[in-house]
Amino acid sequence: MTTHIVLIGVGALGSHVALLARNLDVSLKVIDFDRIEQKNTLSQFHTRMSLGHNKACALAQTMMGLFGARIEAVPHRLTADNVDALLSGGDLLIDCLDNAASRRLVQRWARRHAVPCLHGALAPDGAYGRVIWDEHFVIDEAPEDNQATCEDGEHLAFIAQVAAVLVQSLQAHLAEGATPSYHLRRGEVVRVA
Repeated sequence: MTTHIVLIGVGALGSHVALLARNLDVSLKVIDFDRIEQKNTLSQFHTRMSLGHNKACALAQTMMGLFGARIEAVPHRLTADNVDALLSGGDLLIDCLDNAASRRLVQRWARRHAVPCLHGALAPDGAYGRVIWDEHFVIDEAPEDNQATCEDGEHLAFIAQVAAVLVQSLQAHLAEGATPSYHLRRGEVVRVA
């Protein structure tokens, strides 16, 4: 039976998660309202050919073109009015958002519907990352909400590392129901649960 995964946010972290999860035996739906800007191509798995296009739609097209991977794209902002429609049908959620309000929507929905949720997060300066399953996840209420995350490409290797650990945690969950969570700094991956 195929697991239906909903990935919310396909910027720096989420776009690389989709790339690294492409060989998993899952169906993937990606949600993102944002459009690709030139600065995004330095740190995100988006191409210059997709400039101006919606991130979810462009990612689906790129994944199909490069790898034959089919992804359902949802080019909408997640809101309280559409959260049920956008997240329903997901057996597992992956949150790669960059703001507390949207994370709260995802977390509340996942808890209300008893759907496993894996949260991925990056510090805007590329110095810290988190891969945390919902039962251990506390949403930051920091003033950095919606700040650009590593837009200059300087932290691309760290972004990819956090994405890789996120996909490894996902694989552990799919294989054995495990929920390993991690804190990451450059050169350091610490399991926290």
